[in-house]
Amino acid sequence: MWAPTFCTVTGAVASPSPRSDVSSKRRLLPHAACFSGRFRSNDDSYLSYERRSLVLSTMLSLVLAHVPIANASELNEVSVIQNGVRSVLSKAKAAGILRLVFHDAGTFDLNSKSGGMNGSIIYELDRPENAGLSKSVKVLEKAKREIDSIQEVSWADLIAVAGAEAVSLCGGPTIPVRLGRLDSSTPDAEGKLPEETLDAIALKRCFQSKGFSTQEMVALSGAHSIGNKGFGNPFQFDNSYYSILLEKPWTSSGGMSSMIGLPSDRALVEDDECLRWIKTYAGDQIKFFEDFKNAYIKLVNTGVSWEVS
Repeated sequence: MWAPTFCTVTGAVASPSPRSDVSSKRRLLPHAACFSGRFRSNDDSYLSYERRSLVLSTMLSLVLAHVPIANASELNEVSVIQNGVRSVLSKAKAAGILRLVFHDAGTFDLNSKSGGMNGSIIYELDRPENAGLSKSVKVLEKAKREIDSIQEVSWADLIAVAGAEAVSLCGGPTIPVRLGRLDSSTPDAEGKLPEETLDAIALKRCFQSKGFSTQEMVALSGAHSIGNKGFGNPFQFDNSYYSILLEKPWTSSGGMSSMIGLPSDRALVEDDECLRWIKTYAGDQIKFFEDFKNAYIKLVNTGVSWEVS
């Protein structure tokens, strides 16, 4: 375990080059959050996000005036990364960025201790399961150039922070992200991501091979509340995913409702163990936010080679 330092702060395509070390020290990174209800408008959510950013910026100025120079430098490093991400992030891009996190970290294998959150996704964009992710990488390349002009940031750290920011921008929970991941210089092994056609038993087995429980799997699946999967407002991170799963709209004949969700989403509600957590999260958004936050932290820390201070 590390001794985390918490601080609440705000915040082209270049060919990626492998890096084996990162020069600057990293600490635990929290980011601004927007806890918004399911029925709040996008405009209100955005304004709330901006107001928090302004308040947190003011708080940062006050904090920096009363901390040693070394700690102030660490807080500034966090702020630079967040601001770089926010300069390129929008609600329309949030789902793609969050998917990028899952596809980079999701290659982890507990038995072989291989894969995980290591930035290798930038070498794996031609794989069928990663179709469309090159757009998200291009978005973050722009942010990375801006950040690297001030301080170096690994791809793994950047993707982890960007995913947390995407959740926050869409009204989800505050997710602290520890910094200091080292990038891989080679792609991860193929065939490690869970397939979209798996049934619940196979899904649980797949996630167990990565060190995740059924509860954590169901919580992480709630990331599909944003994007084009059909689970409510595509720009609002909330517990609508679970409510809609319980309704099973795909069982109706014809129409757009029959196209909601992936086969793997639909499989969850047919499994008793998964169904218990689906019902829990459908009825308790606060519980979902807390469990998603914890599962996300675990996800972006799997398989990580950490920078040595």
